[in-house]
Amino acid sequence: MSADPRIAKITARIIERSKPTREAYLDRVNQAASKGVHRSVLSCGNLAHGFAVCSPADKQALSGDTVPNIGIITAYNDMLSAHQPFETFPALIREAASEAGGVAQVAGGVPAMCDGVTQGQPGMELSLFSRDLIAMAAAVGLSHNMFDAALFLGVCDKIVPGLVMAALTFGHLPTIFVPAGPMTSGISNDEKSHVRQLYAEGKIGRAELLESESKSYHGPGTCTFYGTANSNQMLMEIMGLHMPGSSFINPNTPLRDALTKEATKRALAMTASGNEFTPVGEMLDERSFVNGVVGLHATGGSTNHTMHLVAMARAAGIRLTWQDISELSDVVPLLARVYPNGLADVNHFHAAGGMGFLISQLLKAGLLHDDVRTVFGEGMAAYAIDVKLGENGTVKREPIGETSADPKVLTTFDKPFQANGGLKMLSGNVGKGVIKISAVKPERRVIEAPALIFHDQQELQDAFKAGKLDRDFIAVVRFQGPKACGMPELHRLTPPLGVLQDRGYKVALVTDGRMSGASGKVPAAIHVTPEAKDGGAIAKIREGDMIRLDAENGTLEVLIAADEFDARPAVTADLSQNEFGMGRELFAPFRQHVGTADEGASVIFA
Repeated sequence: MSADPRIAKITARIIERSKPTREAYLDRVNQAASKGVHRSVLSCGNLAHGFAVCSPADKQALSGDTVPNIGIITAYNDMLSAHQPFETFPALIREAASEAGGVAQVAGGVPAMCDGVTQGQPGMELSLFSRDLIAMAAAVGLSHNMFDAALFLGVCDKIVPGLVMAALTFGHLPTIFVPAGPMTSGISNDEKSHVRQLYAEGKIGRAELLESESKSYHGPGTCTFYGTANSNQMLMEIMGLHMPGSSFINPNTPLRDALTKEATKRALAMTASGNEFTPVGEMLDERSFVNGVVGLHATGGSTNHTMHLVAMARAAGIRLTWQDISELSDVVPLLARVYPNGLADVNHFHAAGGMGFLISQLLKAGLLHDDVRTVFGEGMAAYAIDVKLGENGTVKREPIGETSADPKVLTTFDKPFQANGGLKMLSGNVGKGVIKISAVKPERRVIEAPALIFHDQQELQDAFKAGKLDRDFIAVVRFQGPKACGMPELHRLTPPLGVLQDRGYKVALVTDGRMSGASGKVPAAIHVTPEAKDGGAIAKIREGDMIRLDAENGTLEVLIAADEFDARPAVTADLSQNEFGMGRELFAPFRQHVGTADEGASVIFA
């Protein structure tokens, strides 16, 4: 089925806008690919260093150019639950490569921050910047020029976008992303959220809160709510970078291992020495990125991807904009209800039909480009499947059923949970911003209230604890942008604002910072740009100004005369406390040179 005319029109616009940069990018990819296998250009000394610790058989294989070598880029560490399973993957990959007549080496490791650990802490100010750092670190690993293909092991928030940026920088290499899968379900996300609110209200203590959190985050694998990490997994599958059906299989299971081995053997088949050469830079095109945005809207995915997708696309010479993302939201219905826009977790989503059912429904509605290349071959229809463990530990795929196993979690395109996607772009005299509306009740999508000004999230929490916020208001939390302090997630604002909303007050948030991909029910205009540090209009708002946040019509306005608002000076703030400690001093160049949120908040593509 061809794409819906509205999808096709937006895609055509992106293609036209991207022509100069995309053509230049593809020229570079083709030049690199045309040089063939690269170990032949290494001196004997170079090559001896490259395989010094390999087995005799692998040394013999790598001495020539006929045996393909996979470079593994891993984001393993054993503090981050989502990445701990990757500890055993290199051995599994090496074994599978050997069985298929190839070799695999760990080319390098990249840092992997857990935003759950750093929420509300100084380390969170490094989080967004770690995406670009990860791309650079992966490039260092692949720069050894020993490899015919790459496998990227990553799951969480900034790791996958950074790895995609690196993969596209080495766009001449065939590439597959290999996930580790979500942890098994603990206590419900709704119960976890309720306990957090009780703690915010002072009704329970730290011991009770820690007990609840430990029951929620309890083992290896990705956190089970639908935040940025699981949005990453959805994106990798719907953009064709995962093997079909592999995103949400739990770690340390026979099927998980089988999928990892399959990905390894598939990567070897995609090299220039085989018959299905698939450079990732050619494979991922404008249609692939549109499919990613469609998937994000259809599932109510993370707001962080309004920046990550822009930066990822830039790495491929593609110019994706917030306007494109917004217009696609108007076309794509919401088909999934996963916490925070529902009560289910990603394991329930997978059991209901998961990515296979979602993709089948989007294809039937004409909302996906089917005519794309993927790591599995041609077309997205091959991803409309259910994956199982076959005989002898192999992977078995069957066509996905016509009905959802749980219509309250995953629905059909003709019976959507809401008519449009979960993300909305905002604009007005405050600037441009983003709001996630999939978890916001319709009656709370338009808020008009006086501004209360805060310059960090602790100020708001202190005011809440002091009982100063029992009223209608819009919290303006500014000087939280990328240039000010690295654009931390302000997830600690969610419990107090949620409490106030439950008390019946009209509350909302306006900030040049970010919110967690798991944030939900409180209307929040985030990523406001230009940011306060750049003298943006958010720095002109004064205490008591009436603000109207209208998520239905996509507007964000301070309700005063334009000439009066424009004439106001932008306030400044002392940000010296954000410049040192927990490594923040090392990232001063990032703060100085980072681009704006709508351009991807990138240092590389600023």
